[in-house]
Amino acid sequence: MKKQFFLISIIVVVVWIGLLLFNLNFLWMAILIVPLLWMGIADVLQKKHAIKHNFPVLGRLRYFMEVIRPKIYQYFIESDTNGTPFNRLQRSVVYQRSKNETDTQPFGTQLDVYDLGYEFVNHSMKAVHFDQIEENPRTKIGSSQCTQPYFASMFNISAMSFGSLSKTAILALNEGAKLGGFYHNTGEGGLSPYHLEKGGDVVWNIGTGYFSCRTPEGRFSIEEFTKRAILPQVKMIEIKFSQGAKPGHGGILPKAKVTDEIAQIRLVTKGADILSPPTHSAFSTPRELMQFVRLLREKSGGKPIGIKLCVGRKYEFISLCKAMIAENTYLDFITVDGGEGGTGAAPPEFSDHVGMPLRDALAFVHDTLKGFDLKKEIKIIASGKIISGFDIVRALSIGADVCNSARGMMFALGCIQALECNRNTCPTGIATQDPNLYNGLDVNLKSHRVSRYHHETVKNALELIAASGLSHPDEVNRWVVCRRIDANNIETFRETYPELTAGCLLSEESIPEKWMKDCKKATADKF
Repeated sequence: MKKQFFLISIIVVVVWIGLLLFNLNFLWMAILIVPLLWMGIADVLQKKHAIKHNFPVLGRLRYFMEVIRPKIYQYFIESDTNGTPFNRLQRSVVYQRSKNETDTQPFGTQLDVYDLGYEFVNHSMKAVHFDQIEENPRTKIGSSQCTQPYFASMFNISAMSFGSLSKTAILALNEGAKLGGFYHNTGEGGLSPYHLEKGGDVVWNIGTGYFSCRTPEGRFSIEEFTKRAILPQVKMIEIKFSQGAKPGHGGILPKAKVTDEIAQIRLVTKGADILSPPTHSAFSTPRELMQFVRLLREKSGGKPIGIKLCVGRKYEFISLCKAMIAENTYLDFITVDGGEGGTGAAPPEFSDHVGMPLRDALAFVHDTLKGFDLKKEIKIIASGKIISGFDIVRALSIGADVCNSARGMMFALGCIQALECNRNTCPTGIATQDPNLYNGLDVNLKSHRVSRYHHETVKNALELIAASGLSHPDEVNRWVVCRRIDANNIETFRETYPELTAGCLLSEESIPEKWMKDCKKATADKF
């Protein structure tokens, strides 16, 4: 094609010059000819892309089609139910509820109710009247060792950092939390002024990089922590072990998003990707973690201290439970992030193939805590593709006490699932640090949409609970949700995830055989 390009170029130029000799009015053709010639010559001279080198000008169409392919697919090809990570039906529910539009659907479900894995609520013939249920029930988070417990909404904003999200997105989320009476998790990127400006309740997430509470060398600073932990808006402290998007990998903020302001807030230097180590330096064993928890609880004035993790090796979590008993120190909450979580930038190998999915992880964490008789002290927070009332009820039925949502809240802000979160080119101004983009996000408008989405989602979750014949989220159990396991059989989550007897893991004689290997391997002295 290179020979053809040069041959055609020569012919076109010769013809054009001939036309100019005849009439100078043909000079306008330079607008077309010169750029095409320049692009073609540039394509031939470059060596980076073989297609452009071998097919000058025409080869550029391949890259153009690659750019527009996701948009064409989303808007013209995918059905209402087959889009990923969230399909059109799921996104539309969030948009409609956040805008206070009609969110009912006509003509029945579009889901295949005989499909393997289809789930539904086990409703009761004696449903509870919705007006008999508390409108916005709260869950107390705080063990017997916590002196400042927090009463959380059943649905909250999951961890998303300033840096990953724009300042206008953070402001809108926090103001939405303030309006709706729910909490806003900071993400591991540190406690920024934008998390505090609007007055919403904040859960301070502290990751392995110790952003906003680190020394210049990157280690944990108790002085920096104390200054921020005692702020009245900081309601809880969450120690992050891992997240569903990339368990065991640490955090990544591309340098394109690292502004002077972000570097100052995180207490880091500008000019490179900000990487969080895969493990903590403040502790290295379960016992040391419990000692760290005691320190944070003391310096924060007795606020709830918890951890966030995506479950991996089961015996390591069992080691954590043994350490709580050995050190007589309880976590106040555990946030379980499913392997399907995904607001963070991550290598595809980690997003696709690392981390236990949320439902399995929830059941395991709940049953382990119950087996060690710790569940009465610790609340479980579920996070991972939770955006609807049914998602909340399903998580509660397996073992969660409270639910968080990240991408659901992003949809409420106006996210269109453009999948450009890691490029600093988010068209809606949510996941970018480009002021030309994030200044288009109206904080006041979007904060009300976040609040409405929260209100309507909680309302629908409570209506499902009432339809099940229950009057409070605390009553939801594994009998409530059913799943199709094959063409002719359905089972409840109670059958899928059989519960342990309280305290059965405390004595070797009562440990179920299935749990014996992990329990024997687990020790409070190492993960």
